[in-house]
Amino acid sequence: MLVVMQTGATPEQIERVLSAVRELALTPHPMPGSTRTAIGITGNTGAVDGRPLEMLPGVKDLIRVTKPFKLASREMHPLDTVIHTPQTSIGPGHFTMIGGPCSVENEAMIMQTAEFLLSQGVKLMRAGAYKPRTSPYAFQGMGQGGLNILKKARKTLGIGIVTELMDTDAAEAVEEASDIIQIGTRNMQNYSLLKRVGLCRKPVLLKRGMSATLEEWLMAAEYIMAGGNYQVILCERGIRTFNDHSRNTLDLSVIPPLKAVSHLPILVDPSHGTGKRPYVSPMAMASLAAGADGLLIETHPDPDRAMSDGAQSLDFAQFAKLVADLKTIAGPMGRALC
Repeated sequence: MLVVMQTGATPEQIERVLSAVRELALTPHPMPGSTRTAIGITGNTGAVDGRPLEMLPGVKDLIRVTKPFKLASREMHPLDTVIHTPQTSIGPGHFTMIGGPCSVENEAMIMQTAEFLLSQGVKLMRAGAYKPRTSPYAFQGMGQGGLNILKKARKTLGIGIVTELMDTDAAEAVEEASDIIQIGTRNMQNYSLLKRVGLCRKPVLLKRGMSATLEEWLMAAEYIMAGGNYQVILCERGIRTFNDHSRNTLDLSVIPPLKAVSHLPILVDPSHGTGKRPYVSPMAMASLAAGADGLLIETHPDPDRAMSDGAQSLDFAQFAKLVADLKTIAGPMGRALC
């Protein structure tokens, strides 16, 4: 249910509604708007009797929310959400580029990549200190040492950091080192982890699970938002199908229906979505045309020597060409690269 307050409702009237919701053993989620405040209600397992609320001073209307993903739904939050970091913004009105290597390998490589990205106007760098790998014998990341390198890059160069959190034990360390916390595809339905990042005050980039439906994906986002963290960014990174011509099937068809039912911004990761370097740039441009709010692109100074995912990483020249090509098509579409 959504409680819509009257224009000009006082802070005292809003607080009275919040208290009344809590008295019903439910959880209120105040959402201030430009002209009025709305209050979302979660925690109910059945229909909510709105009569104790609709008669309170300052209440304009009660709206029932039919979607199971309430906080992520446009029914409860009709306006698009824009996520802000100290470096940039993600959401409609922006087309945000995030680039960087699959994993932190050493300090020199991270600094070199960060300097290159900033030279291209890219203000967010992705790199994993903890790496979930299919094989237990593959490079698993540098752990805390990798986080320390990322913190140094942010402090020295001012670039924003996007890095993955794999388990709750590392939550504080990853939150400290990052500007955006990434939840990878294998953890999309790790509900303990989702609840933990719901307590964080950094934006969360939630990758789609390998076989997740649109509703399952948004329900995972709901776990985070129900914990009080409304700064969720969705990321399409390909799903598992029967194809054998690419690593995954990049599902750009999910973008329009996702935009129709949810206010959350959506990025696309064509690197993991295709798994093959020659396919990354064409699918990146298709993502812009499909209405995505930005891209997650793997780039490395020497992809053929990368310790992980080199086959899907662009070198610096290829990344620079992609940025130039995106600018060319973004203008006529009324989009601006950020």
